[in-house]
Amino acid sequence: MFPAKLLPCSSRFVMRALLMATLQMCGLSYAQAPEIHPSQPAPELSAEVQVLVPAPPPQVAATAPQLDTGNTAWMLTSAALVLFMTLPGVALFYGGMVRKKNVLSMCAQVFVCGVLVTVTWTLLGYSLALRPGNAFVGGLDRLLLSGLTMEGMAGVDGANIPESVFWMFQLTFAIITTALIAGAMAERMKFSALCWFAVLWSLLVYAPIAHWVWEPGGWLADMGALDFAGGTVVHVNAGVAGLVCALVMGRRRGYGREPMSPHNLVLTMTGAGMLWIGWFGFNAGSALAANGTAGMAMLVTQIAAAFGGLSWMCVEWMVRGRPSALGIVSGVVAGLVAITPAAGFVSPMAAVFIGVVSGVVCYLGATSLKRRYGYDDSLDVFGIHGIGGAVGAFLTGIFGVAAPGMIAAQLYAQMAAILAAALYSAVATFLILVVLNALTGLRADEEAERDGLDRAEHGEHIE
Repeated sequence: MFPAKLLPCSSRFVMRALLMATLQMCGLSYAQAPEIHPSQPAPELSAEVQVLVPAPPPQVAATAPQLDTGNTAWMLTSAALVLFMTLPGVALFYGGMVRKKNVLSMCAQVFVCGVLVTVTWTLLGYSLALRPGNAFVGGLDRLLLSGLTMEGMAGVDGANIPESVFWMFQLTFAIITTALIAGAMAERMKFSALCWFAVLWSLLVYAPIAHWVWEPGGWLADMGALDFAGGTVVHVNAGVAGLVCALVMGRRRGYGREPMSPHNLVLTMTGAGMLWIGWFGFNAGSALAANGTAGMAMLVTQIAAAFGGLSWMCVEWMVRGRPSALGIVSGVVAGLVAITPAAGFVSPMAAVFIGVVSGVVCYLGATSLKRRYGYDDSLDVFGIHGIGGAVGAFLTGIFGVAAPGMIAAQLYAQMAAILAAALYSAVATFLILVVLNALTGLRADEEAERDGLDRAEHGEHIE
């Protein structure tokens, strides 16, 4: 290599530029020494030596959470699936089990729950149920949906789904919970009373219990109660409310003395199929993300439904000598109900056990228990949802924990959640019925019941 002083000035300039570019690419700073003319004496060396120091890394500005399009797409699908469970799933399931003169009334009651609960959820219900507040009820920061924007996120950490999608998904749970209760008082409740009941119950009963269990600051959530998709919030809550409604309103006229057979079990089985399919959105969607938890929740949901249907069918076959179509679909629903609180926490073999137990216990609840105490839970809301939800929530405490040493503490939390939801739902539902009975009356008159609520309440009928 030639000495630098022999190189032309332009060549030294090029070398200096290349050196500076190389150092900058490596993150180093460059200090240029003063150029020395050949006629000048060399400068004395300084004791201070300049060192090449890495340049500080650039500061990265904090960015807002980015929308996860995969999770969002799954949650949009799940919301539609859960709404499909009610409209038309529950409407057909219930509509086929009542007598022909009441089928339109039954379907109308389910549909109006979808209408009215959407209104209450928009105005106040969402804020009371799933927004920060105190241990018992949410605040008012989403009153009239104020503050809910297109850019806002909600749900579990890292899921990054829009709050609008989370709002819609949770709305479908509030709708189906309220609609389920209508089956307990079928064929005798006035439509106007049902409308007022749906409004008051969704705000005063469903919203607080949802807050206790699903909002991180709720007192049952702080206790550690596990409810993945609604064993206590939906099923125990609706089942107990249905039992209270059946007891307060009394039996249907002619109950036990005249046949009250389902008028069209094809409708009921069609509705049950819709419930089964929609339940994948109900349980797997409760992961609030498209991930492994959602996949396992879907798997155990299918298993529990199948084993619930099998166990109900076998018990009925042994007791009555033959299986019924209504019994098979009832067992499937029982298995779906019981796996709901456990879906995100248990293994496939645990789902087998939960399905088998729920089919047997719910069969006894819908037949022997109802006959023993003589109440008219028309479409077995308590027998399947109340009892099945409690069984599932309890078994979650056994199969949903990481270590056997945690079972006792978890069972305590599970029992606290079951009893708290049942007690509050029973008392609050009773008070709502008492108030409505004083203001509007609850029950259709004798002539309306005899002729059918389709004609008396809606002026329509099926030929």
